[in-house]
Amino acid sequence: MEAREILKKVDHTQLKPFATWEDIVRLCDEAVLYHTASVCVPPSYIKRIHDKYGDKVNICTVVGFPLGYSVTEAKTAEVVQALKDGCSEIDMVVNISDVKNGLYDRVEEEIRTVKKVCGAHILKVIIETCYLNEEEKIAMCRAVTNAGADYIKTSTGFGDAGAVKEDIELFKRYIGPRVKIKAAGGISTLEDLEMFIGLGCERIGTSRAVGLLKGELTEGY
Repeated sequence: MEAREILKKVDHTQLKPFATWEDIVRLCDEAVLYHTASVCVPPSYIKRIHDKYGDKVNICTVVGFPLGYSVTEAKTAEVVQALKDGCSEIDMVVNISDVKNGLYDRVEEEIRTVKKVCGAHILKVIIETCYLNEEEKIAMCRAVTNAGADYIKTSTGFGDAGAVKEDIELFKRYIGPRVKIKAAGGISTLEDLEMFIGLGCERIGTSRAVGLLKGELTEGY
């Protein structure tokens, strides 16, 4: 697979708690140069990025991140501010405690509420697969589908583990036809990138893709 085709599916990510403005500028400059799908950044940097880059970068941010247990009203407030600041895509963490308690309808309703606030903007729902059993993962596939979210996403990158092939295969069996898949967490090699795209992932969340592919990028990119 060509480097440019891979990078079109990459949410170029910088979510470290100590990320500096210099780190963010480097990320955005690479996104502009290599045409990544988006930059995925902390909410506090959205407005500053938008003021500097305008429409040159597609801005994605995180909500309820990374633990997911903030209340729905807090998550929706985060979304409202993020969109006001210039964000285009939201990656929201579900309430993992609610999932573990079997409160699947409650999780679905929260996703539905957040999607309503997002409107036409893309909502990706992080279910943090490393903490869930198969029954819970299947329930989340159904909740994401029923609530009208755009993507189901494996991981925050802050959990005990990240994306694995088996979870992508499970998603494909249980999500609805309009739901897309984002793999994230622990994706650190070119082989990982190609595997997850080959499995049908429309987005890949990683900070490493540009570095991995720089040697293959063609002149004028």
